[in-house]
Amino acid sequence: MNQIYELVAPCHFGLEAVLKKEIYDLGYEILEVEDGRVTFEGDAEAICRANIYLRTTERVLLQVAKFKATTYEELFQGIRNIHWEQYIPQEGKFWVTKATSVKSKLFSPTDIQSIVKKAMVEELKQVYPVEWFEESGASYPVRITLMKDMVSVCLDTTGDSLHKRGYRLKTSKAPITETLAAALIMLTPWRGDRILVDPFCGSGTFLIEAAMMAAHIAPGCHREFLSMQWENLIVRSCWDEAFAEAREEINTDIETNLQGYDIDPDVIRVARENAERAGVAHLIHFQQRPAEKLSSPKKYGFVITNPPYGERIAEKEELPQIYKGFGQALKSLDSWSAYVITAYEFAAKNMGMKPTKTRKIYNGMMKTDFLQFIGPKPPKLKDRTEE
Repeated sequence: MNQIYELVAPCHFGLEAVLKKEIYDLGYEILEVEDGRVTFEGDAEAICRANIYLRTTERVLLQVAKFKATTYEELFQGIRNIHWEQYIPQEGKFWVTKATSVKSKLFSPTDIQSIVKKAMVEELKQVYPVEWFEESGASYPVRITLMKDMVSVCLDTTGDSLHKRGYRLKTSKAPITETLAAALIMLTPWRGDRILVDPFCGSGTFLIEAAMMAAHIAPGCHREFLSMQWENLIVRSCWDEAFAEAREEINTDIETNLQGYDIDPDVIRVARENAERAGVAHLIHFQQRPAEKLSSPKKYGFVITNPPYGERIAEKEELPQIYKGFGQALKSLDSWSAYVITAYEFAAKNMGMKPTKTRKIYNGMMKTDFLQFIGPKPPKLKDRTEE
């Protein structure tokens, strides 16, 4: 019988529901939803498929234990009570890659890391007949999270963060991560057969993620993951089958209407290069064009965008005019819906528009607003003569 694990998928604060639906759609049972993370149940195949398919998580963690600790002695004993030999072979390389503490009595990351590593060594020495571990084999990085004195102990199955799809070698100013872009698209009713425009497209992330969704390109199908080395836990055929499944679903022979504008020609060039690497350049039309020139004869389209926030003082002075021009262009598209993520507090005011909804999203440590200007629903297909 396959070993069943508790798997943890972290995400941006405020986007847990999007990730939960993704995991559910993959066919796995949700165990718990907390701020910034979703825990679900799955076997070795689930580790492979979650890493390859999930668009909105940063990584997939294998939770090996959860216990309470208010002293360093309790932390040491809790870690030592874990049967680490079930996860880490004698030659395995292991270390605590990250320790975080929120509302807990133990709060020093370096002390937590040191004590956890020492306890792991002590436990493994009881099983393997060595006094010194060479750690010359596969890597098994450990992540420790303390939340209100509850210690979550996880192995990182992913390695490089899942937002690193491999297509974005260069970025524009204030880039939005691939995982956040995908999650924000999923918060909207947009589907691959609908027009989508990003008038501040930057490095093209929104449009590339949208094109990958439309073409059923799994975000991780062209990269490697750390746990591909874990032959003691995941047989190679499991990875091969998961990759084959993902690649069979790809269909780039589709029609889309995805458009990206930016005022900077160098930025447009970078966006095109990124789209080429993602294999979706033929599905997106990029054009040097200011946002205030946004227009379309089509109805019921979507705008999803990440306008400037004003990182520099000179840019801050330009923001009112930028948002005013953008807002005027949107008003002319009266049947469209627009979704705008911004840290600029006067965005809606300068646009001259009142959002239907506003959602608080954390972009890293930056608090942003996801402004939603929701237009009318299109008529049913049989009545849609204007499109």
